[in-house]
Amino acid sequence: MLRRRSLLAASPAALAAPRAARAAAFPSGDIRIVSGAPPGGTSDIFARILAEKLQPIFRQRVVIENRAGAGGLVGAVAVSTMPNDGHAVFITSMGVQAVMAQMPGQVMPLDVDRDLTPISNGIGIPNLLIVHPNAAFRTVPELIAHARANPGKLTYASAGSGGSQHLAAELFKVLTETNILGIPYRGGAPATLAVISREVDMFFGNLPDSFGQVRQGAVRPLAVGSLEPAPQLPEVQPMARFVPGFELVNWFGLAGPRAMDRAALGRWTEALLAVREDADYRRRMFENGMGVLLGTPEEFAARIARDKQTWGELIRRAGLRAEVAQ
Repeated sequence: MLRRRSLLAASPAALAAPRAARAAAFPSGDIRIVSGAPPGGTSDIFARILAEKLQPIFRQRVVIENRAGAGGLVGAVAVSTMPNDGHAVFITSMGVQAVMAQMPGQVMPLDVDRDLTPISNGIGIPNLLIVHPNAAFRTVPELIAHARANPGKLTYASAGSGGSQHLAAELFKVLTETNILGIPYRGGAPATLAVISREVDMFFGNLPDSFGQVRQGAVRPLAVGSLEPAPQLPEVQPMARFVPGFELVNWFGLAGPRAMDRAALGRWTEALLAVREDADYRRRMFENGMGVLLGTPEEFAARIARDKQTWGELIRRAGLRAEVAQ
């Protein structure tokens, strides 16, 4: 009986000890980074360079898993149901975290505020408007004039409802009072290819989506969404110089499952802040058209809150509704 009482008395500590051991042991195995886009897009490029830098810090294998679909929601749902011990994270986006739930008609298979844990913002990317080199318009003013003369006949590609590409095109339409038809695709890479093959007339994409094709001459850049020229394309003018009020800089970050283990979250923050100071990492981000935004969970949560307000106002003003990707 004495032995049984002592075991019962010790049970709270016995239960707490394994939890503490699990937290202290993170990471204890492979780390999975889930990208909600197909290979070749912005989030995939970011994930692969980041994984390479995290492996020596965590001393574990860091693997990338592409789960494309629904503007990133397929990947978000997958990670939200995984163990919350820090070994699985999601490359989230402005669209997933701050836009989609506000879009009328959008089916949300999860509550992002409840089911995902913000870890860190990751990269900032200006929007880039591209067209085919042989397009009938070579400048933004020519595009606006052509669109007004041919209402409903021009098309733009997007990477799904509620994403930055969709928002950029709709913001352009509102500010220029033009009627351009949206055609959704399953990511930035397929949308860029749609411009190259002339399936669509234009794409308001993340700069890294088409940076390589711009350098090869496969597409022509007309304007960037940042208020200053992108350092990688200094000759391309900001859209705001032609369309006052236009500004769109997208971001991708990292999120974990619901109620992510606090010790693991702290370890992620330490690792990401170390990567942020890596000169080679910063160089490679620049070469791929990305700005480094790695920071704390608190900074990331504040950014999400600000963007919810900004894009919620645009959705209501433009009367936006959800699209269905091809």
